[in-house]
Amino acid sequence: MIALCCLSICSTYAQQPEKASVSLLTPFRILLPAPDVSIEYIDLDRDGDPDVLRSSTLHGIPVQWIDDDDDMQEGDLEGDMDSDCLMIDRNKDGQYGSGHDLIIDWNDENGDGKPDMQVVADNSGLDDRGRFRAHYMWIIDKDHDQVFNYIDWSTLKVEGWNHAGRCHFFEDYIGQSIMLKSHTSSFNLKDVRYSWENPFLFYDHDNDGLTEMAIRLTDQPEIDHKAKPLPAEGNVSDEMRSFHFDGMINNAYLTFDLDNDNGPSNEFDYDMSLKFSGEGFDYNGQVHKFENIKGLPESRAYFHDSRWRNLSELVYTDHDAAYDLVFQKGQWDECWLTFDEDDDCERWERVEFYDPRDPFKSGVYNGGLDNNPQADVAGDRGEWDLDFSGKGQLYIGPFDGRIHLYGAEWGCWRIDQNATWFQGWQGWRGPNIQPEDHITEEPEIFPTVKYTDKNNNGFFDHVEYDLNGDKEFERVVDLISIEIPDTASLIFTAELAYEDLRDLHTSIANQQWENALQAVKLAEKNRLNTGWYSNLMNPRSLREKYHYGYWLNFYLYMDLRHLGEMRQDKEFIELCDKAYFGNNWRILL
Repeated sequence: MIALCCLSICSTYAQQPEKASVSLLTPFRILLPAPDVSIEYIDLDRDGDPDVLRSSTLHGIPVQWIDDDDDMQEGDLEGDMDSDCLMIDRNKDGQYGSGHDLIIDWNDENGDGKPDMQVVADNSGLDDRGRFRAHYMWIIDKDHDQVFNYIDWSTLKVEGWNHAGRCHFFEDYIGQSIMLKSHTSSFNLKDVRYSWENPFLFYDHDNDGLTEMAIRLTDQPEIDHKAKPLPAEGNVSDEMRSFHFDGMINNAYLTFDLDNDNGPSNEFDYDMSLKFSGEGFDYNGQVHKFENIKGLPESRAYFHDSRWRNLSELVYTDHDAAYDLVFQKGQWDECWLTFDEDDDCERWERVEFYDPRDPFKSGVYNGGLDNNPQADVAGDRGEWDLDFSGKGQLYIGPFDGRIHLYGAEWGCWRIDQNATWFQGWQGWRGPNIQPEDHITEEPEIFPTVKYTDKNNNGFFDHVEYDLNGDKEFERVVDLISIEIPDTASLIFTAELAYEDLRDLHTSIANQQWENALQAVKLAEKNRLNTGWYSNLMNPRSLREKYHYGYWLNFYLYMDLRHLGEMRQDKEFIELCDKAYFGNNWRILL
């Protein structure tokens, strides 16, 4: 039992509040108490000042604040947000830190009066021993912008994927930050120092307050699905808890904004992503000590699980170590690449990649490339090295001038030329355990290009086109038969810094545009009107050079090839094929 010393109870205001209404504005803060609500102050440590502030919100939800830094005063309406803890009794059962309750705890690690870390314990019921109905999350604010998690205070739900505009997310996905997350209640974890996303790292390489790169590392837990409900009171042993993390990163996801085109209203814009899966690497030695995350000892009885309030360390891989550990220590079975060719959907759709499934099936869990609800239904290019023969290395395809995954047995590009289709507002599609709040229309047909490594040397040598969406490849190009080499210089990804990848993409985009200009010269030499493509003739960014260059090159190739057919000039057609797939129009100029 807690020894309580009630200092005072605020008197009831004479004026009664107006009837509470639900505002349609974005609720950025928890509702303050109604004017007629009594506020109770409790002195837990009997030092003469309050340690707990207990009240209820305007809509009658019981809340209490724990003053972990001992600066609360009588008359305060709420605790502070540097080192205090907010507990919300969502189910109104009189318990503030048990099943179905929501807890937000801030921590000022360096003593400057501003929070550096935040914990969110979004509990489900004590009988829920699985995942996806609760959250246990840490946000570590490395760029000190004081943005952490986001709670929709009108529903008291964690909604970190909500955003303003295209991608100004309310959770701290922007800038330099760390997120640790498990999709379960903390009381299910055998060791609360570990998490499932452990961590999700966001990198701000140019210190502009935006994100140019992210690394997501996951430790797949062992889950006891037969675990019995936890008792409401009494000791809970580790054997009774259902989640165990072994300290092995089994999946690593890396994503890059190759053209660094982020900015206001486009806060992050990832272009290329790599996924590694397999045995992975051991991160148990990645221990991070903290000085000030322990809570007020006298408050522990308020929590069904107070272990995370008594920590002095967390175990996760940090910004400096993550990239090298993935490439130098990881034991991987597969590597996947997803390239966001349509440059849409600024929530990281590549957090879950295109799957190596049916090229033509579409829809969530329907067995196609976009099987995952967080994949873009069309517009991305996926490539899959299913035996990890390529070790995550890359190459520039001689046939299209684009980045490809070395060792990939096959790949597929679903074309969404004008970025017409993308994921839902919150980042997922279709029937899902956490449904999208807004209806999302999806295409049923789309152009498809398939790439295959027929001779198993690690490079694509076979390209198939279905441009009319009838799910039949109407054109097949055997690159070797037209004397296009199916080898290229390897790009050793492990040795590249972010700036190196940016430079690589810049050279690719410039070369795409140069190839297109050569195609324009050849078309005009052959008295073809190029003005039809004026919309593609004036790139204003690196992205447009890359995108316009590819499509202008393609359209003019088709025109030139058609011209050869009209002339019945087989040699000209063959040279057009060789020039287009060899990125060398000069052989015809």
